[in-house]
Amino acid sequence: MNRREAIQKVSWILGGTIIGSSLFLEYGCNSGTQQSLDFFDKATTDLLNEIAETILPKTNTPGAKDAKVGEFMNVMVKDCYTQADQEIFKSGIQSLDKGCKEKTGKSFMESSATERTSYLTTLDIEQKSYTEKKTAEDPTHYFRMMKELTLLGFFTSEIGATKALKYVETPGSYNGNLPYKKGDRAWA
Repeated sequence: MNRREAIQKVSWILGGTIIGSSLFLEYGCNSGTQQSLDFFDKATTDLLNEIAETILPKTNTPGAKDAKVGEFMNVMVKDCYTQADQEIFKSGIQSLDKGCKEKTGKSFMESSATERTSYLTTLDIEQKSYTEKKTAEDPTHYFRMMKELTLLGFFTSEIGATKALKYVETPGSYNGNLPYKKGDRAWA
C-alpha cells in the first residue's frame, strides 16, 4: 500500500465516524416526550406520580411528583423491564386502583392523602410478607417494583440529589470519618 491509498482509507474511516456520530446524536439523543412516554398513557403516568408522591411526599424538601417520578417509571418499565415484569407492573396498577376502590369506596386518584397513605401502607405490608415467602422463581410483587422505582427515580433526579441529599459537585479528598449530627441529610 502506498501513501496515497493509506490516506484515502483513513479519510473513509474518519468520514464514516463523523457521519455515524451525527446520525447517532440526531436520532439516539433525541429526548422528545413522545419518544419516551409511549408505554403508559398520561392518566396512568399521573397515577404513578400520585403513588410516588404518597410514598415520598413533599415536606420541607420536594416530593416525588416534583422529580417527575411517574415519567421515570414509564421509561424504566418500557426500556429496562422484561416482558413478564412489564405485565406484572401493568396489572399491578389496575390491581392497586381496584383494591383502593374496595377499601375506600373511591379510586386512588379520588382518595384523600390519608386514605392513600393507609392503603399503600397495607400494600407495603402485603409485599413484605410476599417477598419473605417467595422463591427465586416467583415474580416480584408489583408494589415492590413501584416503591423501588420511586426511590431510584427520586434520589437520582437533580431535585432529589440536590434538595433532599447533601450535594457537592466536586468533592475534595476522601474523608471516611466525617462527624454526623442527628438529622443530617445523606450525601448524594
